[in-house]
Amino acid sequence: MSLGKRVKVCVVGSFMTDLVFKVQRFPKPGESMPGEEFGLFLGGKGFNQAICLHRLGAEVVMVGRLGKDYFGDLFLRKMAEEGMTTEFVRQDESAGTGVACPIVDRSGENAIIGVARANLRIDLEQVEAAREELESADVLMLQFEVPHQVSFRAAAIAKKVGALVILDPAPVHNVQAEIDESVDYIVPNEIEAQALARGLKVEDWAAREVRAGRSGVVISIGDKGALVFDQAGQRHFPPFKIKPVDTTGAGDAFRAGLAISLAEGKGIDAAVRFANAVGALACLVNGAEPSMPHREQVEKFIKEQE
Repeated sequence: MSLGKRVKVCVVGSFMTDLVFKVQRFPKPGESMPGEEFGLFLGGKGFNQAICLHRLGAEVVMVGRLGKDYFGDLFLRKMAEEGMTTEFVRQDESAGTGVACPIVDRSGENAIIGVARANLRIDLEQVEAAREELESADVLMLQFEVPHQVSFRAAAIAKKVGALVILDPAPVHNVQAEIDESVDYIVPNEIEAQALARGLKVEDWAAREVRAGRSGVVISIGDKGALVFDQAGQRHFPPFKIKPVDTTGAGDAFRAGLAISLAEGKGIDAAVRFANAVGALACLVNGAEPSMPHREQVEKFIKEQE
């Protein structure tokens, strides 16, 4: 990346309307309990990462699919307000916008149920329509909330012209047997890493991926920070100390921070430290989209921690 150039990141991913319930504690099976708060927020791993990247200063192109409904209109309006292009976001006539129900307890921990809906209808033709954008991207970000064949077709296009490909292998039940060789960095959380390891120790699985040619594996481990595995070995990066309000979207913020740092030419260690700061700030505000920080906030936060 040349000095002063705004990095470009393409995101092929999901939109999910988050219907968030705040509770004292998680309910037990069969238990009905009163909630403490309710909120409607715009989310989805793809959208969260895209809007966070935009606020961090990247030029962002998102490829995704919404329903032709009230929720879909909310997403398009928000992207327009933020100054993001919606050229490659389509509205589906026959499937509604994806919906998720995060439940957040008083400690800020969350559990999420999601129904993908229109996200599953993004197709190869939609990726081909965005070919020029993919071929001019510095980084491509992928998740598993859209069909695998769509994600990996986008990866093949971007990789051919030298883009860095980053995969967030979530949700975990969508993890397939093999991750396409076009992926440079696999960035799971602890649960996803264990699923990908398939009985191996996570450390052994990550080392195997690096030996196979990956640039690295970065595992986000919540309030314990992050682990990096690459040719230099294994390293732990401690988190910034905060009192979380809502952890929904924090993992997406972490991945956005990692992606823009790598796109800007930072080394992996500096990128993970920056990503930890972005993720920490995202824990301080309710909801996914509202919690995605701007670049100035992150830089101020890091300076205050020094």
